[in-house]
Amino acid sequence: MAVNLSVPVASELKPVAGLELGYTCANIKKENRKDLLVMRLCDSATVAGVFTKNRFCAAPVRICQSNLENVRKTGKKIRALMVNTGNANAGTGETGYRDALQTSAALAELMGCDAEQVLPFSTGVILEPLPVDRILAGLPAAVKDLKSDNWLNAAEAIMTTDTIPKAASRVVEIGGKRVTLTGICKGAGMIHPNMATMLGFMATDAAVPQDVLEAMLKSAVDKSFNCITVDGDTSTNDSLILMATAQVDVGITDTHSAAYGALLEAVTDLAQELSQKIIRDGEGASKFITITVEEGKTEEECRQIAYSVAHSPLVKTAFFASDPNLGRILAAIGYAGVEDLDVGKLNLYLDDVWVARNGGRNPDYLEEDGQRVMKQKEILVRITLARGNASATVWTCDLSHDYVSINADYRS
Repeated sequence: MAVNLSVPVASELKPVAGLELGYTCANIKKENRKDLLVMRLCDSATVAGVFTKNRFCAAPVRICQSNLENVRKTGKKIRALMVNTGNANAGTGETGYRDALQTSAALAELMGCDAEQVLPFSTGVILEPLPVDRILAGLPAAVKDLKSDNWLNAAEAIMTTDTIPKAASRVVEIGGKRVTLTGICKGAGMIHPNMATMLGFMATDAAVPQDVLEAMLKSAVDKSFNCITVDGDTSTNDSLILMATAQVDVGITDTHSAAYGALLEAVTDLAQELSQKIIRDGEGASKFITITVEEGKTEEECRQIAYSVAHSPLVKTAFFASDPNLGRILAAIGYAGVEDLDVGKLNLYLDDVWVARNGGRNPDYLEEDGQRVMKQKEILVRITLARGNASATVWTCDLSHDYVSINADYRS
């Protein structure tokens, strides 16, 4: 069951002028479920993307990277996006690549643009052929459904093992003008992004040049989707897209523009909410855990330690059981790979409870205090290193029996 997470309210998801979304039930894996999504962009829009660093990346990832590179070289704009769930089209070799090209070309024809102006995305089971015929048959219905207020349906159409659709909006004032941002994402397992998340799509009606949008996305990702983990597995299909439809000109010309910082803050805030929704809906999750490492030499080493704790099965199962076996956290810090770490200066806190002091058990620590915190649905783990001013935060969840069951039965 998702941790303090509810289904978005459709009316609270704001349309972004210049972007339309349409879906259909194409029966890609299961009958009568939303599984094919199409997005149509106005011709003024710019699009930026970040993708998995998994060397076994899926065919759609390779095509998206190529098409976005073509945008940089030629200036030809992306006009459409296509997402299917139920099949990852990963581990499918050159056949899978040709399949993704074929479906992209079919959507391009329906949209009246070139295939290179389409970005395809897939998510689902790896190593299975893409059901091209079902996607081709479903595209006309998805295109016919295109409308600007379809965000909740879009969020549902990209789900796999998610229990709740994930979407959010922001409306901010920048330079006296009203700017809208809305985004959706999916992901619950195989979550340890090395760039983004399973799949995520964010859009704003602000005008942002291509190179500035790319810088904005990278900055936002490093403070959001690059700070989450469910199980330490990096997917073959991770993709995050940021679209700017240029319907509202707030004067952004470069990263030094007065409005850039305000829009970046809004994009980052939206990205953090979406990425945390993934953790709250982690497969089998019953607890949402924030791990903050402070007083490090560098942000990199702080994040390295935070991830070491977040990835530990022993730590995660202890949280699931509300068992204050907190030496497991110290052990994970110790093997994180920070070679010159002086553990004699380290402090560990669970919310308001001071657990370890100067590398050893705090004399005032009571196990019942630790257990009180561990029974909470939301828990803060704070680690101080006493070696600098850097810090980093990672969001994760516990590891339960249900995680094993979900993944054991995933293809059933």
